[in-house]
This record gives sequence, structure tokens and C-alpha cells, in this order.
Amino acid sequence: MERSLETTVAQAVDAWLRWLPRWRPATTRGRTRLCRRCFGSPVIAAAGLDSDVPHAVQHALSTRMKTIIDGVVDEYTERNLPLLHQELLETERRKSAGYRPERGLDPEFEGLPLDPEPEPGEPYLFTLGELAGQSDGDVTPPKPRDLSEEEKQALRTELRLADECATHAGRLACIALEEHRGRIRAGIERHVEPHVEALLADLTVHLDTPPSRWT
Repeated sequence: MERSLETTVAQAVDAWLRWLPRWRPATTRGRTRLCRRCFGSPVIAAAGLDSDVPHAVQHALSTRMKTIIDGVVDEYTERNLPLLHQELLETERRKSAGYRPERGLDPEFEGLPLDPEPEPGEPYLFTLGELAGQSDGDVTPPKPRDLSEEEKQALRTELRLADECATHAGRLACIALEEHRGRIRAGIERHVEPHVEALLADLTVHLDTPPSRWT
């Protein structure tokens, strides 16, 4: 797994570097909540993106790493954890019946809120989150089957093994990611820092320029 994971991480960094020139500072209001995927993430620390890097840039890479780790766990679960695999399939079937606006998003958008924060006094006619909730209400999910005590205990064991697999895969992904710190830093210096510096310069001009009524 280690060798194939190194290759997959390298490919994910390549894809992130191809995306990086398209990044621009957000012009809308900033986030009001911390991103649980990125804040304090060991992946972000391993990439060297845990200091003075815009969240959108962090998120685009951390999401790609999460996809890799999830893929390792899914493959391990399918091969070795039959009860958990079956439960996950049933859960996916129940979810697939309704509208899912988060499906098919590019990695840089996955895991982010579907709808921006509303402006005071300007409510939305509808939100994507509400549409998803309405479609869920129209679907009657199949009744989950009852598990025996032996199956419940086996499922707990399989959940623990899946967690251990995710931890191990995450650790290996971080080690592999550290090898690309130089490329990542070069990409930040070339494509991100000029935009940030221009934004700060523009902000400084506006702060230093007094309103016309004061002149």
C-alpha cells in the first residue's frame, strides 16, 4: 500500500498545482465557522500550509488527500470487513434516493457549506440545503434490518479496524506529502502570494486615503 499511496499522493499534488493558478481571493464575505477538515489538520501541517495560507488553497489540497485516504479505507472494508461493507451499502442506498447537491463537486469545493451566509435583510427564496431536505422528506427509506448481538459485536470490531486503517493510511499520506513540500511552497510563492500582496496593498491604499468630505 505504501508505494501505491506515494504515487497517488504525488498525482494529487500535481492536480492541485494545476488548479492553483486559477485560485483568486474570495470577494464575498468570509467564513463564519472554522472548517473542520482543515483546521488543525495533520495533512495541512505535513504540506506546510498551516501558516498564512488562504483557507480555499488549504481546502483544495486537504480534500484531495481525504479522497485518497477514504479510497484506501473503502478498499480495505470491501475486502476484509463484510458486515461494515454491507451496512455502508445500505446507507448509500438510502441516501441515493434524494437530491444531493454536494455530489460531483470539484475537490476544492467538497465539504464546504452549500449555501453562503445570507445578507441581513436579504433572505433567500430557497437554498440548496432546503432542496436536499425536501427531497429526503419525499422518500421513505427502507427499514434497517435488526442485527443479532453477535453481529453487533462483530460490527463494532470491524468499525475499530476501519478506524485503524484510516489512521494508518492518513499517517502514510502525511509522510508522502512531506516529500512534496518544496513543490507546494514554490506553487504558493508563485500563484498565491502575489494575489495576497496585491489585496493587502489595495486595502492599505483604502485605509490611508481619507474620505473626500475630510479633504
